[in-house]
Amino acid sequence: MLCQECKQKPATVHMTKIINNHKTELHLCEDCARQRESFINIPTFSVNDLIASFMDMGQAKPAFEKLSPSKCAVCGMDFNQFKNIGRLGCQECYKYFGDELGPILRKIQGSTQHTGKVPKRSGSALLTKKQIQKLKAELKKAVEIEAYEKAAELRDKIRELEQSQGYSGREQQ
Repeated sequence: MLCQECKQKPATVHMTKIINNHKTELHLCEDCARQRESFINIPTFSVNDLIASFMDMGQAKPAFEKLSPSKCAVCGMDFNQFKNIGRLGCQECYKYFGDELGPILRKIQGSTQHTGKVPKRSGSALLTKKQIQKLKAELKKAVEIEAYEKAAELRDKIRELEQSQGYSGREQQ
């Protein structure tokens, strides 16, 4: 397709305008597009801006920004920089911005608890904890349907796993 202005170069810029339900399409080469004023003021789009807009969803915007936002003592990043960049500066930022990050992580991931894969070498305690939680849920169901023999087996498995981990598990309920 050739440029609709100069009719010489291939059209590489395609613009669609819809004004009052009237659609207008333009197909221009780069040179002709640069000469048009309507292309000069097009706002830029950034993925970081998109993510930042998700972070602000549902939160009341303050009438003014904090004059001196808290900064991470290790890397010096402040929360506004994080919102612009879309990632934290160091691992200590999680501690410094914990209050602000909690709601954001819940919106993006659905939880603030890690539920993904765990390394086999270093994650055995976490895997055992998950297994205990699963067994406790099964135990509860077994008691509800009055399958007491199954419930006793599950109780014994839970005790065995808790003893192997060195905790009673009762304080985590």
